Amino acid sequence: MAKKKAVQPIYIALFVAAMASIGAITFYYFNKPNFVQYAEFGIDIPTHYAIHGIDVSHYQQNINWDEVKKMQIKDIKIGFAFVKATEGSNDVDENFKTNWCEIKKANITRGAYHFFNPYTSGKTQAQNFIKTVALHKGDMPPVLDIEQMGNVSTIQLQQRVNDWLTVIEAFYKTKPIIYTGAVFYEQHLAGKFDEYPLWVAHYLVKDKPRVKRQWQFWQHNEAGHVNGITTFVDFNVFNGDSTNFNTLLLP
Repeated sequence: MAKKKAVQPIYIALFVAAMASIGAITFYYFNKPNFVQYAEFGIDIPTHYAIHGIDVSHYQQNINWDEVKKMQIKDIKIGFAFVKATEGSNDVDENFKTNWCEIKKANITRGAYHFFNPYTSGKTQAQNFIKTVALHKGDMPPVLDIEQMGNVSTIQLQQRVNDWLTVIEAFYKTKPIIYTGAVFYEQHLAGKFDEYPLWVAHYLVKDKPRVKRQWQFWQHNEAGHVNGITTFVDFNVFNGDSTNFNTLLLP
């Protein structure tokens, strides 16, 4: 009896561990994302979307856009690229001018984004973008990147965001795209800017971002690899086919 009592806890522990493992495997099997591993890109990619792209800033350093364009693994290639242009009321990304020109030369559909500062005027931030970015036929609409709340109230943030969007829409004659995280959008922006195209960042989800509205772009990974870029890079998909994509572009 003493021997039996000594080994029984071990059996129980092994049984519990086995059940936990089976449960984890079962959960993953029935909830696994519709992704496929692409070793060359270094990440799992949602293959049920037809158009894939990246976004970059000076953090990606010097980029060989011809190599980016050439890279194609099976049916996955880079069809568009967003590049950081400006931040706040005065800052311009140090690599923007070069990236903006080279993306065009490589025949990759391009878009420019502004990193929003919640503490300063949306109107002055819009002017910073306008004096920096010349958009042309075939470019994507301008993007407002909203990631920080700071110490401002939700009402203050929404007013400054609205000011930026209004000035930019009037100047470029197109509705800007809003980029933000899924949780941030639901907490601070939902219901106020739902008429604007949405580019949403949401990682480790099954097959789409969890937002309660229509979205156009999904940033699904921040650690991809692309030929011509020496650092990790964000990966995105467009929610639609080539016809939908072309409709979004500037006429």
